[in-house]
Amino acid sequence: MIGEDLSVFSRYPYKTGRIGIFSTGHYIYWPQFPGLKEKLIEHTSYFIDQLKEKANATIMPANELCDSSEVAFNVGDYFSTQNLDLLFCYVATYTPSAHVLPVIQRANVPVVLIGLQPSPGMDYERATTMSQLEHDNITSLPEISCALIRSGKKPLDVIVGELYNDERSWNRVLEWGQVATVAHELKNARIGYMGHVYEGMLDMNSDPTMFDAHFGMHITHLEMDDLKKLIDTVTEEEINKKIFLIKEIFDFPEPKVDPITNKVKDEDLIWPAKVSCGMDKLVSEFHLTGLAYYYRGLDDNEYERIHAGMIIGNSLLTSQGVPIAGEMDLKTCIAMLIMDRFGSGGSFAEFHPVDFREDFVLVGHDGPHHLGIADGKPVLRKLSVYHGKRGSGPSVEYKLKVGPITMLGLTQTYDGRFKMVVAEGESLPGAIPATGNTNTRGKFKPNVINFLEKWTLEGPTHHFALGVGHIADKIEKVAGYFNIEYRLVTPKE
Repeated sequence: MIGEDLSVFSRYPYKTGRIGIFSTGHYIYWPQFPGLKEKLIEHTSYFIDQLKEKANATIMPANELCDSSEVAFNVGDYFSTQNLDLLFCYVATYTPSAHVLPVIQRANVPVVLIGLQPSPGMDYERATTMSQLEHDNITSLPEISCALIRSGKKPLDVIVGELYNDERSWNRVLEWGQVATVAHELKNARIGYMGHVYEGMLDMNSDPTMFDAHFGMHITHLEMDDLKKLIDTVTEEEINKKIFLIKEIFDFPEPKVDPITNKVKDEDLIWPAKVSCGMDKLVSEFHLTGLAYYYRGLDDNEYERIHAGMIIGNSLLTSQGVPIAGEMDLKTCIAMLIMDRFGSGGSFAEFHPVDFREDFVLVGHDGPHHLGIADGKPVLRKLSVYHGKRGSGPSVEYKLKVGPITMLGLTQTYDGRFKMVVAEGESLPGAIPATGNTNTRGKFKPNVINFLEKWTLEGPTHHFALGVGHIADKIEKVAGYFNIEYRLVTPKE
């Protein structure tokens, strides 16, 4: 069932982040304490093997301990050729900071310092200097951090804990693996930009160059002509396959009380299926990671009909890992991409009416939606009018899975800098309006009024990416990686 199983989709492939790992030592110790170096290599190997097995990232270890500044230069030069997204510095024992800084300077990517001790504590009755050195995983952390900060290379994070059987520390390490993949996707994204921003939505306007500059991605400008040309190549066989997929995914209920809704018939699916096929071709031809678009339309012209027919294709592509943002909201397209790569879905959303009686706010939009976070099977309703837009046709409706949810808004400040506004809440069970729009009952602490006031005062856009799970901590790491302001408006638990 969609919302639980996306096996009917073939997700578009994406690459995992590339993490360089190096471990530290101190060459002076080796002749003084025979066997110590081998012990540290053993611990390092365990750390690397665990990452290779569990991390959602490509792991690229150095082939020697950084136990001198000369080795550090060599390791840094190696990493500089590996197109890394992140560095893990595994501090195996005390090391002078000069054995670390050259690596980070040459690799020129952010670093996480990791001091994981091989046991909960030494056996003090049998403790030796050698066993102390084997447990000196945090001794040089302050020194290394100081040297990095003085060099303009402040570490993203410092993780202290145990190497073995330490769930807290390992969860943090693995989260950074996910962040590396999200960062890699953002830095290598190609986001289509087609049409113009919905007239009057001043919060939507943005400078595409700033996305290239701050994230490293590329915003590629497209025309409706590009999509029309590809739609014209769609065959009847391709349309029939797409209709079969649509019927497998969606239910087609009878209308309820809204007079603009009708039951979707077979003939209503032909045009949006054809447009969906054209959108698939657009993604392939221009190697798109995502798309932000909007076309106003005029007098039922061809481009207006194309725009009106994109709703189903939008949600299908979003669910396959290619986020599509309507009203040409480029910022929310990026937020949706972040949510998707964290495995949380990421639907295009805004606030709908508040229920002051039960203290929740309806959260949704007319799409695009990530079908992987639907509570049960989504439905299609035929709308005689798309409110606020031209055209008519089938529209996607569902409510989110009951449970934890996260909202991510990517906005910009007065001086043009990016800012992430985040909230964690709950999706509640209960009815939603049968209007052909997705909605969910969003519960946010301490109460809906306080939450909405705090959210609004952070200056977000009125759209945001809506996903399942509580992932604010992960989003905060992405913000730190790209040096973006971050605001969490709900209380941390």
